Amino acid sequence: MHESASPILIYDTTLRDGAQSEDVLFSVADKLRITERLDELGIDVVEGGWPGSNPKDVEYFQQVRNLQLGHARVSAFGSTRRADTTAATDPILQSLLQAETPVVTIFGKSWNLHVIKALEIPLEANLELIFESVRFLKERVETVYYDAEHFFDGFKADPEYALRTLQAARDGGADCLVLCDTNGGASLHDIPAIVARAATLGAPLGIHCHNDSGLAVANTLLAVEAGAVHVQGTINGLGERCGNADLTSVIPHLALKMHKPLRLQPEQVQSLTRVSRFVNEMANRSSQKNQPFVGASAFAHKGGIHVSAILKDARTYEHITPESVGNRQRVLVSEQAGRSNLFYKLKGFGIDDVEQKDPRILQLLNDIKELEHKGYQFDGAEASFELRARRALGQIPDYFTLHGFRVIDERREEENGEKLMLVSDASVKVSVGDHIEHTAAEGKGPVNALDQALRKALTRFYANLGDMTLSDFKVRIISDGGTAAQVRVQIESRDGNDRWGTVGTSENIIAAAYQALVDAVVYKLYKDRTPALNGKSPGGV
Repeated sequence: MHESASPILIYDTTLRDGAQSEDVLFSVADKLRITERLDELGIDVVEGGWPGSNPKDVEYFQQVRNLQLGHARVSAFGSTRRADTTAATDPILQSLLQAETPVVTIFGKSWNLHVIKALEIPLEANLELIFESVRFLKERVETVYYDAEHFFDGFKADPEYALRTLQAARDGGADCLVLCDTNGGASLHDIPAIVARAATLGAPLGIHCHNDSGLAVANTLLAVEAGAVHVQGTINGLGERCGNADLTSVIPHLALKMHKPLRLQPEQVQSLTRVSRFVNEMANRSSQKNQPFVGASAFAHKGGIHVSAILKDARTYEHITPESVGNRQRVLVSEQAGRSNLFYKLKGFGIDDVEQKDPRILQLLNDIKELEHKGYQFDGAEASFELRARRALGQIPDYFTLHGFRVIDERREEENGEKLMLVSDASVKVSVGDHIEHTAAEGKGPVNALDQALRKALTRFYANLGDMTLSDFKVRIISDGGTAAQVRVQIESRDGNDRWGTVGTSENIIAAAYQALVDAVVYKLYKDRTPALNGKSPGGV
């Protein structure tokens, strides 16, 4: 890396621009978990959403203040003031201030077509909107970024006016002028020349590309070569229409191929594959096998000359080492063990005293591969993975034994006879030591009822389960077969200190949910170092 150059700032907009993807819906809990993962990755700025646009984003900005982020700063996103208000009275600018983030990003119009047709105001009035909005925010917020919406289209239509909009933002005090290819239509030959013209203003420049022409990553990298020091994108290229520049491709190019200075450390770049899969899990979408760098097939080889060559020297058919982005080489004819990835995860759990050839680890590895073949997905369900690892090493107490459960959904009519409602009842029979507990509970749905019944049965013995709640769950069909298809249930639980994810898989959705619920309860007991009440606690717990 060039130590004399300032690091390029990586700005992630997965939670705002990425959330506008078709079929993607993040809950507040999802957004908070993703924020923490992006912080661990080393992302400089996480754009959390538009605080004035919906109650979910308002709640996110309230809760994100409680996260203990080590590196990332959170940004609130909005627009310049409205034409019929002042900066001091504009509700959009006020909502940005109420988010209380250290960074605010606002966009304004660069294309005279939008000013005339969409805003229906004079061109000079638009310059005043930009200047006054940026200045108002900069006087009250530590960092203000200005997104020049449709800048490349605007520059082609009227270069001088587009540059004047940037100058207005710079005069207002913007910390960076971000050039946006909002329609995703810029060609490779557009980027260098237009960025160079914008650079004549002498302000730090950023780049924000959409992928409508399939060039978002390429255009982003060209902008960096032309002088951009601020890069915006999303994990997995999530975004409206065809998506945004994919940071899981942009970051490896910058760090490993272009050798640009970044604040991300090599070990953080090595977590890209895990972060990619985690965000997909939170978005309830399947990971793309052929995704560059982080896809399961990115370093997969099948038969013939390729396999023969890579076994002698992987450089023959691999442009980087898979481990540099947290991925792994796969030979599809004879699957490789991936033991190093397993030991990496074990070390993350604080398990670093196990030998590489320990037969328990080899068996665990085989078990994990078999479970993944059956449809388990442990990205986003780290608690389930850790429990399996610790069980293989004899570190998880035998807290309780399930003897059976039952769930009944009933359609009931309220007493006044005016409204029908569905109610779920669940009963659970468990034993803790010599005690047998048979308990029932009512819930708003079968999973909620089962959760209530299980914890009701166990709280008598383990009081700390009382502060645990099920905060979210997702269901995904993972095989063909219609209503008899294999399904995966992922559950997020939380208490006063932590959140954790667990997973279950079955052809029966309730059975899959129960697996995930049991893991959630056991993980809570283990992480609290709760003594088992059946006399079967392993040493040190």
